[in-house]
Amino acid sequence: MTGKIVAIAGAGGFVGQSLCQQLLAAGHHVIALGRSEAPPSAAIPLLSYRKADLFSLLQVEQALSGAETGVYLVHSMMPAARLTQGKFEDLDLVLADNFARAAKRQKLKRIVYLGGLIPENTELSRHLLSRCEVERVLASTGIPVVTLRAGLIVGPGGSSLQILVNLVRRLPVMICPRWTQSRCQPIALDDTVRLLKAVILDDELEAGAYDIGGPDILTYRQMLEDTAAVLNVRRPMISVPWFSPALSALWVAKVTGSAMPLVRPLVGSLRHDMIARDHYLNERYGINGTTFRDAMSGAIKTYKLPKKAQRGSTSMSVCSVQRVTVPPGSTVAWVASTYVQWVSLFLRPLIDARRSDDGSLHFYVRPLGIKSWTLHLLTLEYSASRSTESRSLFYIRGGLLAGKVPGRDHSGRFEFRRVPGRDEVVVAVLDFIPSLHWWLYKMTQAVAHGFIMFCFAWRMRSVKMM
Repeated sequence: MTGKIVAIAGAGGFVGQSLCQQLLAAGHHVIALGRSEAPPSAAIPLLSYRKADLFSLLQVEQALSGAETGVYLVHSMMPAARLTQGKFEDLDLVLADNFARAAKRQKLKRIVYLGGLIPENTELSRHLLSRCEVERVLASTGIPVVTLRAGLIVGPGGSSLQILVNLVRRLPVMICPRWTQSRCQPIALDDTVRLLKAVILDDELEAGAYDIGGPDILTYRQMLEDTAAVLNVRRPMISVPWFSPALSALWVAKVTGSAMPLVRPLVGSLRHDMIARDHYLNERYGINGTTFRDAMSGAIKTYKLPKKAQRGSTSMSVCSVQRVTVPPGSTVAWVASTYVQWVSLFLRPLIDARRSDDGSLHFYVRPLGIKSWTLHLLTLEYSASRSTESRSLFYIRGGLLAGKVPGRDHSGRFEFRRVPGRDEVVVAVLDFIPSLHWWLYKMTQAVAHGFIMFCFAWRMRSVKMM
């Protein structure tokens, strides 16, 4: 087989789809990772669809089999399940950690990541801090990582295009908060994909982070003005002196129809100037770049804007991720064992939590205190074969609170994993299908789990290692 074998996580996004086309056209084999099975009409030479829920380490390991290079184009600002508990940066951490571990297991030669421009000498927003953490986590297993840091990417299907165009189309007069004076260096989708492709094929490029951007440095107000010019509409603009991220996020979400989980982190980063420090990759590969107005004009001609933004996953599962600070020097196995011991004592007045010799935990309840009437609620079955020094995995099996899932013998996963380079552990409930009706689950079991994790995090902060 000639050409490279490239696995792309996020192949269904607007960058991923374009990159797949470019690599296939050049004769390279592409493995497209997605949450669903391949469409029946997707028989394209050199293209392989592989179903992979990126929250499942096992599925990612299987999906990356045979790949040489992994491309990571994933952001998790949209909900991952019907019920999602946790901050977007913690969800992103789990996804990136799974990809890095799977890449190590399958012996990939390199990972290419499309991240965000990182301003210097300033306090970063949560969104940009998460982008930095993803870079670090992807490199934590020792596989060389090349990061392309980009600002606003202008192309058909992109959320930035949708927000800009809908703001201009729907507002006859535009109120411009202070963040519209921040400067940005947008880059066209075609230029981004050409740079990604060049990096993937360039075996001589050293691992590290490289800034990329187009030829224009504009304020967000100037980009709105250019968008209005491309749309051939006149929009008076009135500047106001306040920033108000919360109010701005609400305003942008309501006007554009974009989902709040997507808009809120993006608006929080608008106080930063997003400018590339250099154009090393552009010069290395001879890519001069497309102006913002030309990129916007081309994107609008080839893309029909949706009336409503996609609201995230339609999965009927639960995804709950919490980050817990742990004592320095503690291992994941110790944290998991401590949790099992602590929760059995913590719930004792109401629920009987029994530990078995293999490390599993079984939850029972005695209605009205009748000893002869014992109801099995849930079992967390420890998986020794899938656990490592930095990850302890439990399968959620059986009991009145666990739903039955056709085709598998468990209702979800409960796991502890070390945050690379930090005295932190992520505790996650993943792909869990409850047996209770959703409204009842959300008011009872979900609330109880959140409270238990809050108390366990407080307990961890008070523990001192010997």
